Amino acid sequence: MSATSPIRHDWQTDEVLEILESPLMELLYQAQGVHREHHEDNTVQLASLLSIKTGACPEDCKYCPQSAHYAKKTGLKKEALMDVDSVLEKAKIAKEAGASRFCMGAAWKQVRDGEDFDKVIDMVKGVRSMDMEACVTLGMLTQDQANRLAEAGLTAYNHNLDTSPEFYKEIITTRTYQDRLDTIDAVRKSGVTVCSGGIIGMGETLRDRARMLEILANLETHPESVPINALVPVEGTPMGDRDRIDPLELVRMVATARIMMPKARVRLSAGREMLNREAQILCMMAGANSIFYGEKLLTTANNDTLEDQEMIKDAGMKVA
Repeated sequence: MSATSPIRHDWQTDEVLEILESPLMELLYQAQGVHREHHEDNTVQLASLLSIKTGACPEDCKYCPQSAHYAKKTGLKKEALMDVDSVLEKAKIAKEAGASRFCMGAAWKQVRDGEDFDKVIDMVKGVRSMDMEACVTLGMLTQDQANRLAEAGLTAYNHNLDTSPEFYKEIITTRTYQDRLDTIDAVRKSGVTVCSGGIIGMGETLRDRARMLEILANLETHPESVPINALVPVEGTPMGDRDRIDPLELVRMVATARIMMPKARVRLSAGREMLNREAQILCMMAGANSIFYGEKLLTTANNDTLEDQEMIKDAGMKVA
């Protein structure tokens, strides 16, 4: 590795695979070097995530309990969009618990103009008025909608690629891979930062994982935030009986993402609750410098906040 890690946008799949499959100690060493060059050492950002509109999503993502396609089996009840004051009260609690980014997720296929979107705009403005970063994930959106969110002060828009273009059709059929790329492009053009990553453990190959990272890293501008998720199998979804991944697979993904996208915040996201604290700290050694923090990650369990605070303290880290 050179003394200065270049910011590249010309990655090839086989090259990414070579990094992903390299000896673990060498991979961690390389990722640590890149991380220390571009980020403050021993810091972690805490982000809190709230489901502001739950269930009845028309998408058929095979991992997601919020899909209307699986509602009878998952038992997840549809909930209307929360009112603005309730969301801002949750944001206040998250800030008091140490979170500096507040993320709001609505189970929509795409944003529709009208009263609900107006409420989301007010939520964004309210969170920003608390001196917190505001992030939303609302499905697909138009350029005009992205511009409205930017004008409201939105910090980041989350729209994950989920997996490789080749494996994508095995996971989702109700929107295309290009739809996702188009939404990311609209967000980028609006001036809002991009939060985009994916999920491992859905039956994809290592090549699929490499392809997903390759596409993210070959965007004209790297995502400022890259969430790395491990599948949380939920009973009633088509992936409810899949085995959990080996935690070291998550470590490898984090390290490879860090090497390929040096300046991005790599976020430990869904699936973190299955990791013991040593595995989480190993992910942070590999370059993760943000965690989703709080009792719930949309509709699946997350780590306890007190346990997270203890882990950060015991690792000698500090909150960014």
